[in-house]
Order: sequence, then C-alpha cells, then structure tokens
Amino acid sequence: MFHGQVILINGQFPGPEIYSVTNDNLIVNVHNRLKEPFLLTWNGLQHRTNSYQDGVIGTNCPIPPGQNFTYKLKVKDQIGTAFYFPSTELHKAAGGFGMIKILSRPLIPVPFDPPAAEFNLLIGDWFKTDHNKLKAVADSGRRLPPAQGLLINGRAGGERFEVDPGKTYRLRIVNVGLQDTFNFRIEGHTMKLVEVEGTHTVQESLTSIDVHVGQSLSVLVTADQAPKDYHIAASTRFTRKVLTTTGVLHYNNSGSKAGPSGLIPPAPTDVEFSINQARSIRTNLTASGPRPNPQGSYKYGQIPVKKTIRLCNSAAKVNGKQRYAVNGVSFVAGDTPLKLADYYNISGVFTVASIPDEPKWNLRDAKLDASVMGAYHRDFVEIVFQNREKVIQSWHLDGYSVMVVGMDKGKWSTASKSRYNLADAISRSTVQVYPNSWTAVYVALDNVGMWNLRSQIWGRQYLGQQLYLRVYTSSGSLRDEKAIPKNALKCGRAAGRS
Repeated sequence: MFHGQVILINGQFPGPEIYSVTNDNLIVNVHNRLKEPFLLTWNGLQHRTNSYQDGVIGTNCPIPPGQNFTYKLKVKDQIGTAFYFPSTELHKAAGGFGMIKILSRPLIPVPFDPPAAEFNLLIGDWFKTDHNKLKAVADSGRRLPPAQGLLINGRAGGERFEVDPGKTYRLRIVNVGLQDTFNFRIEGHTMKLVEVEGTHTVQESLTSIDVHVGQSLSVLVTADQAPKDYHIAASTRFTRKVLTTTGVLHYNNSGSKAGPSGLIPPAPTDVEFSINQARSIRTNLTASGPRPNPQGSYKYGQIPVKKTIRLCNSAAKVNGKQRYAVNGVSFVAGDTPLKLADYYNISGVFTVASIPDEPKWNLRDAKLDASVMGAYHRDFVEIVFQNREKVIQSWHLDGYSVMVVGMDKGKWSTASKSRYNLADAISRSTVQVYPNSWTAVYVALDNVGMWNLRSQIWGRQYLGQQLYLRVYTSSGSLRDEKAIPKNALKCGRAAGRS
C-alpha cells in the first residue's frame, strides 16, 4: 500500500472522466485549491481551438492559488482515448490526472461491434516521496530516483474488473506515469488492439503490449476462458528493478472468491520485442475516422516534405547541476508565457530560432534558453528524434497528431528514408525512441500557435528537455487561429494588458 499526499480533482484520484463525442465543445472550469500555481494540460487532444488553451507554461499563466480558469476546448474531428494531467512543476507525481473519452458520432461506423462495457485503466509509476521533495531533488541538480511502485487507477493492487462469460469488453489503457514504460497483459487472455490515441488500428491479437509514458490505447478482450479469476498485470520495462502491479479479471457467477490461482504471466524482457511490436501498429485504412471519409484517403506518403527537423536529446551539467537538452539547448521559462509575449510583441522573452533544427552532437554541452523553433502554417515537415543515450525516450507534440513513419537502432541518415512506411503508418501524439535509436514522424502544420514539443518523461521535461514550435502565419485570420480568449490570465510583462 502506498501512502502520501495526492492531488484530487473533484475529490477523486484519479480525477473524473471527461466524456465527449466528436466535435463537442468542452468547457472545463478549474478551481485551484492548492497553495501553489497550477495548470492542467490535455494530452492527446489535437486541433484545439488554439494554443491559448493548451495549459502549459509557454502558453498559459498558471492559475494562482484560490483562483480559477475556464478552459474552452473543442474535440474537433477526433475520436479515441486521451487524458489530462498537471503540467506545472512536478505536480504530476502527485496525481491530478484523469481520462478523456471521445466517442464517434452516431452515424459514423466503428470497425468493431459495441463492447458489453468499457473499463478505464490509468496506469503509472509512483513515488513514496512527496512531489515537493522530488522537485527539490531536481532543483538541487540531481536526477530523480527510480519509482517505488506501479498503480492501476490509483491503487497499488487489487483493482477488480467484472465480466460476463462470452462477452467482449473495451479496455482504455493510459500510461500516466512520470518516467517508466510498462508492459500490460491478462493471464490466459489475448487482447485485440483497436485504437491508438484517436486512430483505429489494424486489429491484431496480442498477449501483451508495451505502453510508453504519455501514450494511450484501446484493446478488446473477450471473456472466453474458464469462469474464474485471472491476473491483470503491468510491469515496468527498461528498468534495472522490475516493478509489477496486479489487478483481477473476475468472471461473474464463477463462484470464485479466493482470487487468481494461476501464475502472473511474465513480461517480455528484450528491446526487440518492443521495437517489432511498435512497427506492427498500423492505421486501419478501411475504417472511418471521426469524419465519414475513409482514413485511407489521406495520402501522406505523396506529400512533398518541406523541411526536416532533427532533434537529439542529451543529459548535461550546466553550472554543476543536472539538466536535459534538445540540440544543445535546455529550456528555461521566462517571466511571461511565450504565447502572450508573441501576441503582445513583448521583446526579450524569446527569440525565434533560439534552438537549431539540427543536432549538436557534443552531448555534454548545453546552454539555457527559452527554446523556440520557427515553422510556417501548412508546411509538411519531417521530425527525426535521435536518441544517443542508453535510456528510452518518449516525445509529445501538443495540438497535433503525427505519422510515425519509421524507427530503428543506430543513427538516422537520409538513407533511412528508404525504410519508411508511407502507406499506413499509425497517427498518434506521443512516440517512443528506443535507446541509441531514432524515430521519424511526418506532420502537417495546420494548427497555428505556440506548441509545446516535450519529453513525456517528466523529470527530463522539468529540467529542460522541451521546446516550443511557433507555427506562424501572417494572415491574422480568425479562420487560422482564434482570438485570445477574453478570460485569458495575464502575468509577467503581459499583466494588465487588454
């Protein structure tokens, strides 16, 4: 059992589910009853109204203690599984997260029969150490320690899911942890992968699946085994000490009261399993997305790439303290959110192109800056994430989904393009990069704004492994970007401006 201080949302841990349908308008009023400033961000919600609603320090002023802020979001042309969590400091280590479920509109066909029920599984690593103490560790110039355990829906074990024999159920699985990939499996059962971060997948049967930090997916499970209790298990991957937590899949009317009697199914131990599984996840081109047109009508492989951006992460010491960098630049926030500084033309907060779009290969050197990379609206770009470290990485781009066209071991080169999937690559918002490996994605920059591109491994994000992509157009049209919200909080050098 894990004890400690947690952040509750509406008195709940995890927080309440946000239930919606494609194109719904969401109005979320967040009251901050903590003693420090606070923000929520919306992981996996693409094409929101604008980046003023993003809920990260580069776009929003944190909500002061005792005050509130109303987010206005639109789940435009989106389906699937996402989640919300605190983006300020290391609040994520104390909870504050919850599921976002986006259903297809009634007239849009879904490529599987309606399940008998759905279960949410918010799974992540957990620390006995208070989030303020973890922040003090990072601020003092040290790396965060390993996690002490895994939780399923806020519990260290014993979470119970009841099923009827012969029926099929949808499990929405999210990695809400700070730093660890986990492998998920169910004793004696196969799972059919059907959705990844808002994209219907080619349906494949799996005995286990790796879920990396910040990722979400859906599987179907049929209760087709002998009626009794079975282990549900999640175990950390790529860690020196493997942490495992379990739940129970309980068959109704089975008479079982003692719990599972079988062995906990083992998790894979090799990296190759995870790489091969990731490559096998593909878009279901015969399924409709949030709109009635088939997903296969998007011929991304035939669009000329306007620009290639290469990003290399690194761990470095700056002024004797642990920092993490991208292309030799470790992000530090100024006194004013970048988006507000951009809107009000406040000089001295950031400089476009303060981070290069090519790697700096000396991984021990880094400088501090408010990292902003410039890009143009409607450009079609390639982003290559190069990982030259011995630890796994997880990257996320707010406001977008990206096409994961390739990943492999070693160093990326232009010759690597010959191995790209240019037909049915999966579209998602969070991608993993394996140790000493690379991952390449394509993205259409059709969402104007200041968008956070970050490590989902939160200790690295907090200590600088992030940047902002300024997607710019000179049009000034409300068609391209909505106006600044009337309720936008103003802070720093933007305080008092109208």
